[in-house]
Amino acid sequence: MLRALFTRTMAPPQASSIDIPFEGAICRVNVKPHRQARRYTLRIQAATREVLLTMPPRGSMREAKAFAEKHGGWIAARLERMPQTVPFADGGMVPLRGVEHRICHRPGVRGTVWTEAKPEGECRNLLCVAGDAVHVRRRVADYLKREAKRDLEVASRRYAEQLNVKIERISVRDTSSRWGSCSTKGALSYSWRLILAPPAVLSYLAAHEVAHLVEMNHSRKFWRVLRELCPEMNTHKVWLDVNGGDLHRYGNA
Repeated sequence: MLRALFTRTMAPPQASSIDIPFEGAICRVNVKPHRQARRYTLRIQAATREVLLTMPPRGSMREAKAFAEKHGGWIAARLERMPQTVPFADGGMVPLRGVEHRICHRPGVRGTVWTEAKPEGECRNLLCVAGDAVHVRRRVADYLKREAKRDLEVASRRYAEQLNVKIERISVRDTSSRWGSCSTKGALSYSWRLILAPPAVLSYLAAHEVAHLVEMNHSRKFWRVLRELCPEMNTHKVWLDVNGGDLHRYGNA
């Protein structure tokens, strides 16, 4: 009984948040305990600009606050370099298939969401949204997800036909760390945000995941298969490496 008391692991503190002052501003830091963490760590979610501090099991909020304050300069510098989030709202800009579109609310028009092209003006491409203003954000997001699913379905099945492989199903999600995934049963999953990128980049991701239906790894054979499907794969991979993070700022505010 006594031994059990000494060997019992301490329950990690509950998730919380702290505010740290830096150069006249206040920064909110969300603290998340993690049972396997060995030290305090900081990271910032590109999609939401959320500052996350991971706390080890035996940590304390006092130590967490001291750690965050010590790295206040790093937090401020990272946040300053990150682009501001862009909400799906009337007048906002969103890249549809790599082309900038201005969201235009049309409350008195029947329908849901559609595109229009103006003959002249600062932005000739419009993404028009009907209905009440309160529904603009959801309708734009739903439209982009539908368009992403449609384009990814077409590209994926085209590549699957070339390789003579079977796709079980295709889905789109809002993932923050992966653009796509492929299961051993043939289920493909993609980030809907690929519809914001140029079409060739979306097609490259489709080719990448379909190639995994032949090779469930990143071996030399896999890259050979992918290069046969998408000869310009290096160009599109570089585009994602450079610009991919920027796609996560749309629709999160």
